[in-house]
Amino acid sequence: MIDAQTLPLPDFPKVRYSAWQLDALSPSQATYETPQFLTDESGIEVSGLTTTYLALSADLQAQGVRLTSLMAAQKQWPELVGDLMHRVIPATTDRFTAQNAAQYNTGIFLYIPAHVVVPDVLHLVLNQLALTGDDLVARLLIYVGAHAKVSLLQQLNTIGDQKTKASVVIELIAAADAQVNYANLDQFGPQTTAYINRQAQINDRATVDWANVAFSDGQVLTELRSHANGEGARTHVCVSALTYQKQTQGFVTAVQNVGRHSVGHIFQRGVILNKSTLVFNGIGRIIKGAKGADAQQESRVLMLSRRARGDANPLLLIDENDVTAGHAASVGRVDEQQLYYLMSRGLSQTVARRLVIRGFLGDVLAALPTPSARQRVIAEIERKLQDEQ
Repeated sequence: MIDAQTLPLPDFPKVRYSAWQLDALSPSQATYETPQFLTDESGIEVSGLTTTYLALSADLQAQGVRLTSLMAAQKQWPELVGDLMHRVIPATTDRFTAQNAAQYNTGIFLYIPAHVVVPDVLHLVLNQLALTGDDLVARLLIYVGAHAKVSLLQQLNTIGDQKTKASVVIELIAAADAQVNYANLDQFGPQTTAYINRQAQINDRATVDWANVAFSDGQVLTELRSHANGEGARTHVCVSALTYQKQTQGFVTAVQNVGRHSVGHIFQRGVILNKSTLVFNGIGRIIKGAKGADAQQESRVLMLSRRARGDANPLLLIDENDVTAGHAASVGRVDEQQLYYLMSRGLSQTVARRLVIRGFLGDVLAALPTPSARQRVIAEIERKLQDEQ
């Protein structure tokens, strides 16, 4: 077994996180009794070590769809889980992933066989129990078979107010011709310092579209990487983030084009309030042999405070000639004329700023698959603007 402490830390340029001690975790053993976020939806809610909600139609079960906690899946289908685990993210990638692989004790498992079309949004909810000061160490493992189709809404939440840490690793495998819409809403609490690593393996002609909404209140590092390995593989990555108070959020959003004629687009939008910090690192890589590949990225940061700090750092690594690639990035303050126009129509400054933020994040919010998820994000925008006063 490799000692995690001998591996390098993950690289988050322009983010100082060494003092966060994310490589020193004590996995929580906390359990819970009742669901907090799901009532009659299709999906699963795992709170600490407990599955507090599980609903999957008899028809999907008959077609071979498997949805359960990761620990239960390892007992029930050990060979299947073992075959899929670490296929996207090797356990020795870096110190944080190695530690997660060695210490995780909760999570979610979803397996969708070939040709299965899931008609409704599947909800995957993971709740951190910040009740004792111990840490969440979790994994999500998702497989979508050939020609299968699914829309996912995954949530990360905090129950409790103890100071704690979280390490969450998500592996998604999309087989040939699969179609996956993956939306996530990250809302860890203010006392939580978190590392989130989401990665997808995308095979021939498969599509994975991400809508990553990062609205946690604490200090957070987020990796989101798509590996467009197959010919004609496609991925569109939309990221929205809102930071406030003295919070720091750092992102590495990357697409690697390996397959011929693969497409990878990154679209990031961030809003910064108060004395917070937001750093977007975008990476588009086209491997030698990926002829006809398309790699594009755009990162925009809107600063609503002169005391905030924002960075948008695009990087293109191109090893093939017959490709299309480009990037755009900007960090700027809110348009004072736009605010003045709205306020001249009788709106308060708070309402005007709220509308500017909604408009700026609108494309990403529109990608959320349910009205309730969009309303939850809008409520968070309003709460953080009120806290700013």
